[in-house]
Amino acid sequence: MRIVYYTFRGQFADSPRALYRALATRLGPDIRHTWLCTAETEHTFPTTVETVPMRTPEAVAALESADVVIANDCISMPWRKRPGTVYLQTWHGTPLKRIHHDVADAPEGWLTQADLDVARWDHLLSPNIVTSERLRRAFGYRGPVHETGLPRNDLLNGTERASVRARVRAALGIADHQTAVLYTPTWRDDLVFHRSEGRDFELAIDLEDFHERLGSDHVLLLRLHHMVSDRLSAAESTIARDVSRHPDVGELYLAADIMVTDYSSTMFDFAVTGKPLLLYTYDYERFRDQLRGFYFDLEAVAPTPLLGSSKELIDAIVDIETITAQHEERYARFRETFCHLEDGGATERALGLLFPSGFPARSGNSGSTDRPVHTATSEGDENRADL
Repeated sequence: MRIVYYTFRGQFADSPRALYRALATRLGPDIRHTWLCTAETEHTFPTTVETVPMRTPEAVAALESADVVIANDCISMPWRKRPGTVYLQTWHGTPLKRIHHDVADAPEGWLTQADLDVARWDHLLSPNIVTSERLRRAFGYRGPVHETGLPRNDLLNGTERASVRARVRAALGIADHQTAVLYTPTWRDDLVFHRSEGRDFELAIDLEDFHERLGSDHVLLLRLHHMVSDRLSAAESTIARDVSRHPDVGELYLAADIMVTDYSSTMFDFAVTGKPLLLYTYDYERFRDQLRGFYFDLEAVAPTPLLGSSKELIDAIVDIETITAQHEERYARFRETFCHLEDGGATERALGLLFPSGFPARSGNSGSTDRPVHTATSEGDENRADL
């Protein structure tokens, strides 16, 4: 058996990595695990992991000989899935902003190869009830959508949470007494689709004010979206560190004490931890009305107020305990809506789709396999969620 894995931009990360780790400990040495990589990411893989460069004849051969393909994004390259191959698409988060065919004014031809890949999918994972039919419609996908939660988030409920936090903070040079603020802004369409304009990603946080008001007790971790992670114009400093290349964002969730984001799906994942979450939406109207648009009213659903300026954001960080207490009920509703499947058992539920006749349980597994997997098989399920 050959299993081929792909994570956006050829990384060793996300839900495919969680599934790989589970499978590698259970399947025998005769199982071949192959990861698609790029020249930039190949060195980030463990030396024991077989890699093949994307968009090469070797990558095509790997995919066309695979028994199982696991990906978290469209594999936008020509290849032919052979009969009997099972393709599991995990996707990579709960969308607030519109995606794929729901994006207005996308560049012509942007989705041609992606649509061909969607036609290859056999299973699509959904992180929650709210998301299932949105994914189906956005991709024009006709197969089953399985509400399993995201395997990548099992780490956030795992028994190794404390040790991962300590290890990552030590590696980043974050002292025990320091508050780590993880900033995860999403990408803006005009920075990607119109690169000829020459704009770079602009850090919207006043670092000088951040340092003056919060001091050395706080450190800012910058996690840019992979679409613009090479466009950071702000240099690192003693209070700001670029962690965009860190291989596992889940580890950063554990290392952080507070998350700041805007419209990124990271907000839904970080909420699993229950730690403070702030939404810095300085270009809210422009993003909603001109750049991308949303699937639901963020103001109505947000776990905390929308913050429109760097000053408001830093005020909120300074007074984070009060903000958290005042919006405890909103945060709880947010978690009930978007994190109801994130119980540590998503990996097990996804493996059940790949091995429906049964798969031996790993000893010491912290996830539950008892939760039934709801499979949305038709658009008649779209009214199950009211957001």
